[in-house]
Amino acid sequence: MGFEVIIKELEELSNPEDVEGMARFGINHMKRYGVRMPELRRIAKNTGKNHELAEKLWNAGYGETRILASLIDDPEKVTEAQMEKWVLDFDSWDVCDQCCMNLFRKTPFAYKKIFEWSRNEHEFVKRAAFTLIAVLAVHDKQAPDDRFEQLFSLIIEESIDNRNYVKKSVNWALRHIGKKNIHLNRRAIEIAEEIHKIDSKSARWIASDALRELKSEKVQKRFND
Repeated sequence: MGFEVIIKELEELSNPEDVEGMARFGINHMKRYGVRMPELRRIAKNTGKNHELAEKLWNAGYGETRILASLIDDPEKVTEAQMEKWVLDFDSWDVCDQCCMNLFRKTPFAYKKIFEWSRNEHEFVKRAAFTLIAVLAVHDKQAPDDRFEQLFSLIIEESIDNRNYVKKSVNWALRHIGKKNIHLNRRAIEIAEEIHKIDSKSARWIASDALRELKSEKVQKRFND
């Protein structure tokens, strides 16, 4: 499926009501077709992996074309330069999160970018760092515990960032590490309790919300079964 065919299909599937609805979920609704994720996944599946087409779709600049780009790009062909270019284009949490989940986590640069982007002052660049932590905690089954323990310092440092899309991703990262296994659960609880002592509204929210889930019967039962 070529670029023009994909654009034509997106135009045919376009739903102005869904575009308006996106705003209610905090999604940047500028340059949107209003096409839902199941349709985007279907288009991506029919298209297959295609690095060059992914670049064209990304440069088209629509939310849907960029999510599609993240779905069809070949992580083995993704360069650091491409990641740095794309991350600066993030202007909505859904594009940020989908790109991290579908593509960036599969590259050999993922952990390096976490450390670099976590200290970047652009809201969505910093969000990308902590979204990567969250998705890698779920998907990187071979990573040793200490790889995630090294990331706790970043979570502590950035817990004072009160911007909505940052604090939610910091919280997400902490919770997902803490659900990985019993050892990381105990460490994440310790880190959350440390963060809760910080004199910061965002830090207290991140810690309280994380502790509620990490200490919950549902999570603890998983480790005790």
